[in-house]
Amino acid sequence: MAPGAVTPTAHLVDGSLYVCRAWFAQVPDVTDADGAPVHAVHGFTRFLLDLIERTQPTHLAVAFDESLTTSFRNAIYPDYKANRPPAPADLLRQFDGCREIAHALGATVLTDQRYEADDLIGSALATLRRAGFRGVIVSADKDFGQLIGDGDEQWDPPRNQRWDGAGVKARLGVTPAQVADYLALTGDATDNIPGVPGIGAKTAAILLHHFGTLDALLARADEVAFLRTRGAAAAALRLREHADLARLSRALTGIALDAPVPAESDAYRRRDSDAAGIDALLDRLRFGPLTRSRMRALTTSGM
Repeated sequence: MAPGAVTPTAHLVDGSLYVCRAWFAQVPDVTDADGAPVHAVHGFTRFLLDLIERTQPTHLAVAFDESLTTSFRNAIYPDYKANRPPAPADLLRQFDGCREIAHALGATVLTDQRYEADDLIGSALATLRRAGFRGVIVSADKDFGQLIGDGDEQWDPPRNQRWDGAGVKARLGVTPAQVADYLALTGDATDNIPGVPGIGAKTAAILLHHFGTLDALLARADEVAFLRTRGAAAAALRLREHADLARLSRALTGIALDAPVPAESDAYRRRDSDAAGIDALLDRLRFGPLTRSRMRALTTSGM
């Protein structure tokens, strides 16, 4: 890149998070042309419109989860996410509408049966970095901390929170390179990742500060007992007893960077949309005049 040139930015959106937020936050008082609820679609659309209007992104991708029971992580650990109840049919139906909206607004839509939204975003970011881009990951999920490199940011627009690598350290007590190891130690109840029993967030951060990586920590577990920190002897014992569980958890917490995503940066460029198709979609989903006006302004203006 030439001296003084501005690093191009790609916005990568954790679509499933914001669909689910809209599902829970919005009153189910709007229906589509078939009479089915579309409150989550409407809420997600407002979120995405706000994002595009604020950032005017040149490169935009929205990733959705389709692998809740078919992820490669289920093959590693069959109980992965087994604590989650099946998504209601109504919510699944609205996911379809949200994908249509994202596509209509010119975003590249990323989905896969084996890879989760995290993996798709991580793999897209790896592709875009090779083309000289910085990434803004639009999500509140702490797992994404492991992807934050120099120049990258994570951003949760509805809560007006934005952080970089230093922010990851401030939030979790570990560097981005240590986040997957940190999560392997603490576990994750939301995803049913076991972690190491008895190792909490503070202890995990202290251990990684001293040993650097999970592999080094497990190899030198006997040394943990000599740390000047509360519960060090008990932590050493737990690490020796549950080393295999820690390694299993680490196989689950790492975000894949080789998921099947477009391999060229131009594939993530925000596209022009078909005005007639937009109108038909807006009619079917029964959007009001304000949202229609915002959609049309974004899909007919030069991008």
